[in-house]
Amino acid sequence: MVQQTLRQEVRRLGPGAKLSSVRQLMSEHRVSPGTVRLAMARLTAEGLLDARPGQGTFVASRPGPEVVEADFGWQGLALGSARVSADAIASLLTLPVPGAINLAGGYPAEELQATELVSRAMTRSARRPGVWGRMPLEGIEGLRSWFAQQLGPAVAPYEVLICPGSQSAINTAFNALAAPGAPVLIESPSYMGAMIAARAAGLRLVPVPTDRDGVRPEILAQAFESSGARLFYSQPTHANPTGATLALDRRQGLLDVVAQAGAILIEDDWCRDLSFEKTPMPPLVSHDRNGHCVYLRSLTKAAAPGLRIGAIVAKGAALSRLTASRVVSDFFVSGPIQETALDLVHSPGWPRHLRDVRARLLNRRDILASAMTQHFGDGSVTLLPAGGMHLWVRLESSMDEVAFATRAARAGVLVSAGRQWFPAEATGSYLRLSYACAPETSLRRAVEILARVKGETKNVKRSKPRSPRGPAPTRTGPGPSRTRPKSASA
Repeated sequence: MVQQTLRQEVRRLGPGAKLSSVRQLMSEHRVSPGTVRLAMARLTAEGLLDARPGQGTFVASRPGPEVVEADFGWQGLALGSARVSADAIASLLTLPVPGAINLAGGYPAEELQATELVSRAMTRSARRPGVWGRMPLEGIEGLRSWFAQQLGPAVAPYEVLICPGSQSAINTAFNALAAPGAPVLIESPSYMGAMIAARAAGLRLVPVPTDRDGVRPEILAQAFESSGARLFYSQPTHANPTGATLALDRRQGLLDVVAQAGAILIEDDWCRDLSFEKTPMPPLVSHDRNGHCVYLRSLTKAAAPGLRIGAIVAKGAALSRLTASRVVSDFFVSGPIQETALDLVHSPGWPRHLRDVRARLLNRRDILASAMTQHFGDGSVTLLPAGGMHLWVRLESSMDEVAFATRAARAGVLVSAGRQWFPAEATGSYLRLSYACAPETSLRRAVEILARVKGETKNVKRSKPRSPRGPAPTRTGPGPSRTRPKSASA
């Protein structure tokens, strides 16, 4: 993160400009001197910085690239129309400009990452014999066993397939489990990365509405019957973007509906390690005996963005197809990355890191929710999630959230417009706000800026009418009690 921010600062300052001191950068980014010096050393090695002993560090003078005119217009005919645009998800991965408060990102801030643990684990792993060679197609045995143990006796290690992160697992699942043109049921709203992956696989999205307790089994049954779909993508625990968790009294009903439809449930358990609950509800796959559930999990969110490790759990022919799809994509996952992940989850520091990051995220959640309630009203926070990184926030129904997000960015706060999280038409005007990306001390200031933006955006009307608001939300998860919000929609 520091290296990427410095790279942006180099572009902004231009050749010859003097960089801030190591002490100033430490204070600004709240990192150790070693982290700052390593980032500066890497940029110096790339020729971007010029370290002058006794004077400081300066942006290096570089000759400008030769401008060559080229004509790429012919590619439009060769490529045809685009099947998918990744602009929306790319916005979540783009680094914010220096000084902006980022409430739109998809990864925890650097101070919440297990960077030191991962670095030490990788140092040890990189020296192991054979680690740089060809790995087993399904992943190394120790890592597969760890993922299986997390799910209990219902899953065996041979039913686990290692992937380079959860997005890769989602792509693999959609490509392996349905033919192009087939319908796939998906919660509405849902993770935009899943929607983009499904469309890229040529699938047709069929939205299934949710409320604060997740999807209703009877509505899911109607969706299977009317669409003919045999695939359902769901996030039963701390769903992104809403934070909703599938209620206990709906879980068996959902599994029964999937089984009766002869369908497959893709259970995306993206947030298992970032739950605030002492004992989170077990994954649905732990109650599935007949292979109706394909389970996805990742270590990346809780560890560090660069540790791209996830897993797919499946049974029967579905596992065979998923394995074949993975092999075609990239043969196998890097050995050093797998060994690093295995070392990490067995290290004494891993449980301590998880306890710490959960406590800090919980505190940030409460700070952001309190500030939003103060400035936007009780009904703005649809629910307090019992885990994860995001608040799903309702704006006034007449307000255009895209215009709001644009104005907020100009004012120095990045937010994600709710419209892009719906597989079809949105059911209201929403924002997804992340409390994991920005410094804790900046959250209240960010909301104060958003409150000013709200006043400027009130006269910008929505481009399309919206459906009536859903039922009132309830508070979930631990933390200080609050005034119950008056209205919500998942």
